[in-house]
Amino acid sequence: MYKNIHHIIKVLTIFTLLAFGSSAYAESSMEFGDYVIHYNAFRSDTLTPEIAKSYNLTRRNNRVIVNIAVLKKVLNTTGKPTAAEVSGHVSNLTGQMKNVEFHQVKEDTAIYYLAEVQFTEGEFLKFEIKVTPEGETEAARLKFDKRFSTQ
Repeated sequence: MYKNIHHIIKVLTIFTLLAFGSSAYAESSMEFGDYVIHYNAFRSDTLTPEIAKSYNLTRRNNRVIVNIAVLKKVLNTTGKPTAAEVSGHVSNLTGQMKNVEFHQVKEDTAIYYLAEVQFTEGEFLKFEIKVTPEGETEAARLKFDKRFSTQ
């Protein structure tokens, strides 16, 4: 019983931190046909040590977690979590480019995609991410940017 309660609390905590965010985790979304794609990027050291460990994420002030969640629109609901193919890259103002490798996380009914990116102090990162919901042939193209600080 304790293990089940602990798991439920962990799921709710990680989903709240990663999918919905708070002011510290400025989350955005875009509509794409029958889907809403939620995305955010935040420093990994804002995660608790327990959550970082359970998802094999590195907690450092120079690492960013990128989170993507795809919800299929369903009338009178917040949407149905949907699997997707997620890939992309990040670049900085000097043109240096890094591929971003996402891994899928399933927690009960939630599905989201996480990736880690390292940055240097004050670096301005431009994210370009391609999201293809399961069963679809066209991909949504997310483009967003953000400056990150180790302070």
